Amino acid sequence: MITSQTLVSVLFSVFFLSLPFSSFAAPPSSDSVYESFVQCFSDKTKSPQTQITQNVFSQTNPSYSSVLRAYIRNARFNTSSTPKPTIIVTPRTESDVSAAVICSKSLNFVIKIRSGGHDYEGLSYISDKPFFILDMSNLRDVTVDIADQSAWISAGATLGEVYYGIWEKSKVHGFPAGVCPTVGVGGHLSGAGYGNMVRKFGLSVDYVVDAKIVDVKGQVLDRKSMGEDLFWAICGGGGGSFGVVLGYKIKLVPVPQTVTVFRVEQYMNSGAVDMVHKWQSVGPKTDPNLFMRMLIQPVTRSKVKTVRASVVALFLGRANDVVSLLAKDFPELGLKKENCTEMTWIQSAMWWDNDENATTTDPKVFLDRNLDSASFGKRKSDYVATEIPRDGIESLFKKMIELGKIGLVFNPYGGKMAEVAEDATPFPHRKKLFKIQYSVNWKESSPEIEKGFLNQAKVLYSFMTGFVSKNPRNAYLNYRDVDIGVNDHGPNSYKEGEVYGRKYFGANFDRLVKIKTAVDPENFFRNEQSIPTLPSKAE
Repeated sequence: MITSQTLVSVLFSVFFLSLPFSSFAAPPSSDSVYESFVQCFSDKTKSPQTQITQNVFSQTNPSYSSVLRAYIRNARFNTSSTPKPTIIVTPRTESDVSAAVICSKSLNFVIKIRSGGHDYEGLSYISDKPFFILDMSNLRDVTVDIADQSAWISAGATLGEVYYGIWEKSKVHGFPAGVCPTVGVGGHLSGAGYGNMVRKFGLSVDYVVDAKIVDVKGQVLDRKSMGEDLFWAICGGGGGSFGVVLGYKIKLVPVPQTVTVFRVEQYMNSGAVDMVHKWQSVGPKTDPNLFMRMLIQPVTRSKVKTVRASVVALFLGRANDVVSLLAKDFPELGLKKENCTEMTWIQSAMWWDNDENATTTDPKVFLDRNLDSASFGKRKSDYVATEIPRDGIESLFKKMIELGKIGLVFNPYGGKMAEVAEDATPFPHRKKLFKIQYSVNWKESSPEIEKGFLNQAKVLYSFMTGFVSKNPRNAYLNYRDVDIGVNDHGPNSYKEGEVYGRKYFGANFDRLVKIKTAVDPENFFRNEQSIPTLPSKAE
């Protein structure tokens, strides 16, 4: 049987052999591309070429490999066969970013923009076309103004650095963003951003009041000069489609001097099914000061395969209050005072980063970027609009035991999330009960093992079809998943983009496409899941 792929390669060979040799100009060598880029970069930044080489790395540069690997956060994309960039640029100024955009465009190279490197599918640092990486990690300023209760945070800063910068100035302010401290600001906020205060305060982008971006012409624009459409788009529509986000101005939020955290675990044969079932009606509806994440994991206990369900929580208040609240609302949890620990907000952020000794840890740990330390992993996402019935939870647990490794994370919405209009930002999922993350990690580098775990993710995702949102089946942009569709930016770019675009953005996809077409009509800023331009009238 000839597959369509074989047929294409046969036809291509015939086509290739029938052409005179002069039809194929040799592609420029990476050395000549590097020289052309450095020359252009030098002209645009008015910097001597010797200075530029400290921030522009060719593949022959001894530092190339360590610069590339530093922010690879998924070991699946750190292999000898992973496509590598021709050049990596590590800008130190806004004008460096402008020059990188103009010079990449003039050489006709795709540019991948990487802040913290946490794109689950590696789309910020791999491509199947010749490409450069714009690594934003040197642009990491965090400037906190407590009098104004605001901060300017650069795209290459990490969330840990943001939290530390706020804590240095105030013990009663925080910011509602992610729980992983090495995530980069640029990707997190451009993709909406959420964390364990999402029910109290909403998304990270609900507190963005200004931004700076380099557009396709290399211009540095703020909110006023970019206009409200583009500002709206980069607050949840993904930064990599519209330009290079340099940073955001955020409003800080008040946090109490004392907060409470707890973790409660139950197993399948001793209450976990009832606990998870009841959680669906409590987690999204309880006091907005309480965020209860649900982790569901197949485990082996006393040589028997079972499922463990864990509630991990942050309460913006005292332990006594949350214990009495849940005794009434959620007796199935069985929360006791001794399960709870009171601490400061910054300590709770460290606790959520798996630091059991958070009350005695120096918050300086948030300045550690933990470079080149990736494990292998796969993530997917779903949204739930109506509660899953009890027998559905039971069948889910059995399926997870059968599969063996893949786990689920349920993140409750409700509270402030449900009060904000679905088109206020590009993020459309605010009215859902909760979000599901599918999560599997492994340590071994083996194609067979990888294939098995990726298959577990697909099988469980398929199993969940009847319990989750439909038409479209929604997904969260920052839980990047190429299984839901990719774009090769050929003649069908709009149709391909609509497949994943509707899942990520719902009805907001149409406005994002219009903005994209206006600000980047030639589709220079693109990746495998970027916003496409409108098809031209001739098509």
